[in-house]
Amino acid sequence: MKRKILPLALMLLTGTVIFAQKDATNTIDSTTINPNKKVEKTASANSAKANLKTFGNNFIDAFLNKRRVKRDTSTTDPFSQFDLTWMNGNDRRHSSLLDSKYITGIFMCDVNYTASLAHPIDNTVVGSTALGRNDEVEVTLCALGAELHADNVRGKLLLQLGMNSTVVPRNDGSVLRGQYNLANVYRYVSEAYGGYHFNAMHGINLDAGIFMSYVGLFSFYAAENWAEQPSYTSDNTPWFFNGVRLQLFPTSNLKEEIWIINGWQSYAKFNNMPGIGSQTSWSPNERLHFISNNYVGTDVQDQPNCYRFHTDNSVLYRYYNKVSNRGLSKAAFSVTADLGFQKGGPDGGFGLLSSLPQSNFLSCMAYHRMWFDHDHFAWTFGGGYMHNPGRYLVLAPTGQADPNTNPATGTTIGQFPYNMNPGTPFDAWDCSTTVDWMPNDFITFRVEFVHRQAQEDYFAGHGGVTSPDGYNGTALTPGWTPDLVKSENRFIVAMLVRL
Repeated sequence: MKRKILPLALMLLTGTVIFAQKDATNTIDSTTINPNKKVEKTASANSAKANLKTFGNNFIDAFLNKRRVKRDTSTTDPFSQFDLTWMNGNDRRHSSLLDSKYITGIFMCDVNYTASLAHPIDNTVVGSTALGRNDEVEVTLCALGAELHADNVRGKLLLQLGMNSTVVPRNDGSVLRGQYNLANVYRYVSEAYGGYHFNAMHGINLDAGIFMSYVGLFSFYAAENWAEQPSYTSDNTPWFFNGVRLQLFPTSNLKEEIWIINGWQSYAKFNNMPGIGSQTSWSPNERLHFISNNYVGTDVQDQPNCYRFHTDNSVLYRYYNKVSNRGLSKAAFSVTADLGFQKGGPDGGFGLLSSLPQSNFLSCMAYHRMWFDHDHFAWTFGGGYMHNPGRYLVLAPTGQADPNTNPATGTTIGQFPYNMNPGTPFDAWDCSTTVDWMPNDFITFRVEFVHRQAQEDYFAGHGGVTSPDGYNGTALTPGWTPDLVKSENRFIVAMLVRL
């Protein structure tokens, strides 16, 4: 918003002006004999009132803005000739509020209240990286950081607090290899990298550190997504990579990206081979976008000859766009399909290729979104399906059903570990409907309903997964087991802020 200032900034600026005027007046009054002292005080008070009135008018105008400012297309940066703020998994802001010559500040906050209709007694959400707790106000993510850019040197640091700092890395078994607690070292870092921009083609970026993967289309940051709870295709694929990436822009609407990383959403390496991947992102025009992510690596502990292959492909199409309309102002859809497998060691990949237990991943998801009232309201509906006969990418349940290793004992964390063995099937589908209110580019109020269904017992039932009374430390009584069920229905109410 070029001529609009964020209400908070206006508040600070107006307050500064008012107090500055008062300080200046008081200084003159205390050091100079001024016969017009009363007149100056009256003028200062009137000026302060006028500034306060202007602030109030600008606040209302900015918060309830009914006009969209077009993205600046004067720059030659790749993709800048297009307005891609409509895309699922993409930044929807038309301008960066905290931008300056050398630094662009970042603040994000995702606060939600989510409730499974089963109301688990331990309030734990099972099978999601977007949510962690039921029936409570939850800070899923609070991130603060900045992008740095001086000459051709670039860097980014984004610190994360909240539920995501625990939920997302909990299945990373690579941190058990060797010494030093990598889970704690990196837990509160969402993105951290340094890099250099080369003035060749339409730009070349070389970055090293932790960066987002975007395999599965949905973004790690819910403020960029059309829905709060991603489908299985996205939720069971990685959110971050730790390593080196090379971004090539052969044309202004094409990006080729190469990754050399420690592994598939892992802070460290499971074996000696690094993970290798790529992304192709292409917009032939503003309405159409294609994304293809591909990966190969060895991500099975103690199995250096077990290779993982994965391909993730999406198409997004905006087929209607009239932002000036009070009614329907925009409409678009996204379709994503994934195929992957692990082969070698105990895993047989696809059944036709090996007599070993199957370990493959077939999934798809599709979402349709319509915007209304100059893009201030939106309605999204969609869902997806996953077929995984080896459970090799399934998010493991928590609590007493947790199959992950306890490093202190060398045994599973849960006393009733969920079966993650190759050849054990997992088939599931989900659907959701989401309504968003977006008064401006920087805040979203969201209401969502989600239904998820699995062929096997997987989601948290009313008994929860922790103990008979839902609390850690409570003794497990004979006959008690984690209450896992085949389906769940949940409501989500969220407020998403991005500055």
